[in-house]
Amino acid sequence: MKKALSSLLLLTAAACGGDKAAVKDANTASAVPTVTTTGGTRPPVNPPNTPQASAVRISDEIIKACGISEPNAYFAFDSANLRPDDASVLAQLVTCFTTGPLKGRLLKLVGHADPRGASDYNLALGQSRSDAVQTYLVAHSMDKSKTDSSSRGAMDATGTDEDSWARDRRVDILLGQ
Repeated sequence: MKKALSSLLLLTAAACGGDKAAVKDANTASAVPTVTTTGGTRPPVNPPNTPQASAVRISDEIIKACGISEPNAYFAFDSANLRPDDASVLAQLVTCFTTGPLKGRLLKLVGHADPRGASDYNLALGQSRSDAVQTYLVAHSMDKSKTDSSSRGAMDATGTDEDSWARDRRVDILLGQ
């Protein structure tokens, strides 16, 4: 009975948005979800609700000035975790804003969420996403006073299905004033 209850709780947690234990500090690489089997723990073949693109969307002005390839943009549902693939783009931003052509300029980070969920929750989730990017940048030598982290929650969301909701889950990176 105890084993059956544990299995039911594990399945319920997985169905409700993923493994909360996989949440890691934004200063480190995002955790890779794992599947536990009788043979041990291994990465899943296709983890549920794992984004296949970056969590950031960089403005054209910054892309041009820094010579960065534009990543696609989204987070997993109900997540503010950065993916390991985001590190290279964020490292390029740090270099550009600390020693490159945009040295000393202000970087504006705006977190977004898809429209599912309460307005307050989506604002907080968007802020968590923006803060995760800011924390990463600051941990890698970006001056915190040169970053502005904010949230628009689901105010700009346009999605109507999973693919378009995924595009709503992002952090926009803009050149500040």
